[in-house]
Amino acid sequence: MRSSLITIISVLCLDQIIKIWIKTSYALHSEIGSLGFIKLQFIENPGMAFGLTIGGEDAVWGKLILSTFRIIAVIFIAFYIKRLIKSKANKYFIICVSLIFAGALGNILDSAFYGMLFSESMYYPAGISEFLPVEGGYAPFMMGKVVDMIHFQFYWPEFIPFGLGGNEVFPPVFNIADASISTAFVTIIIFYKKIVRDDDFKFFKK
Repeated sequence: MRSSLITIISVLCLDQIIKIWIKTSYALHSEIGSLGFIKLQFIENPGMAFGLTIGGEDAVWGKLILSTFRIIAVIFIAFYIKRLIKSKANKYFIICVSLIFAGALGNILDSAFYGMLFSESMYYPAGISEFLPVEGGYAPFMMGKVVDMIHFQFYWPEFIPFGLGGNEVFPPVFNIADASISTAFVTIIIFYKKIVRDDDFKFFKK
């Protein structure tokens, strides 16, 4: 239980601190800095992880479907973590599932509350987003945008076929919450036989 709580709280705090700092310090699409091929670039997306959407950026129905799915998924994962702890599952598997939970919850917080708490982020030099603006936020509950900032900017060699040559290997910009979810899934896949028991995916086991 302690490892799970520490994992969830650590990811959520790091994710939200970075998002709030960037949103209240930089104009939209600002280049914040770089470390080799790792670029920090402020963007926002209205949809899923890595900028994916349902029905396009302006589809309210797609946003509602996505938000509802996220909430159901987070509730389900919370009960699943509780079951894993109760059944004394492998600690590292519990931590991986906790990373998925924290990442999903981190992006839900953006969608649910950022629209009500912040003014809209604008391109330079229009201005920087303000926390708790007098005129109110830029969107109602569950209609907020997710803050992304991490960009792995490296390219396929020119000789690579299928139209890939010279293009970015991984163009999406993502955040700590997305990275948490991806890291957990990759770890589970790689170490599946070592950390997952045969009955760990029997969700409704008593």
